[in-house]
Amino acid sequence: MTKISILMYHQIGVFRRPKTHRATFCHIRRFKAQMAYLKVFGYQVISLDEALRALYSESQGKCRRHYVVLTFDDGYKNFSDYAYPVLRRYNYPATVFLVSGLVGKRAKWLADDGRFAPDLLDADTILALQDSGITFGSHTMTHPRLTGLDSSTLEREIIESKSSLESLLGREISYFCYPSGLYDQAVVEKVREAGYKAALTCDRGAATSRDDPLLLPRKAISYGDSLIGYFWKLHMKNKKKLQSPASA
Repeated sequence: MTKISILMYHQIGVFRRPKTHRATFCHIRRFKAQMAYLKVFGYQVISLDEALRALYSESQGKCRRHYVVLTFDDGYKNFSDYAYPVLRRYNYPATVFLVSGLVGKRAKWLADDGRFAPDLLDADTILALQDSGITFGSHTMTHPRLTGLDSSTLEREIIESKSSLESLLGREISYFCYPSGLYDQAVVEKVREAGYKAALTCDRGAATSRDDPLLLPRKAISYGDSLIGYFWKLHMKNKKKLQSPASA
């Protein structure tokens, strides 16, 4: 059975050791080492489009042993400043999930939680990154916790965010990412109604052909991950559903 490691990053840059929410930071030094590790040890970094074909096409099972997908949540400006130059060096594809109502602003949901709110990518940078091969997906309009929202609010966050990004980028938005990793049946059905090809969770484990494409698990890369820990996460297979709100 095909298994693919979909890695989840958030902020890439230079940070003091965080006391909390460590899974939302990756120091650029470690990021560079991780990307080099993938290259040296023969991992094949593929796009989400390629991953879906490998998981759900008739040729599934013929996937290379070490397929990896790189995803970045929230659309922080430091993606273009730090992560993208490293990705470009290795010609690695990646998908960035944007909070469409906050493009070019700050991460308001973090400020609302009493945390520092960094700058988010602006429209011009997003378009330039798209021209350079970066794929973008939707991370809602405002980054709310979707579970418990009424139907009309869900529609705005999930469906309107898709159309908003399509207007900005001039192409179809195929992928969705659940803020804080939270979802329930109503949320998933709204994502299905919106027409996304796939949606990513914060549930931990390798993605397989047995997964609903709207509930794909990922592996969060944390600030403290050494290359040994990175290796362990790349080869972790068992899934673990998120039990409490993530800090995604």
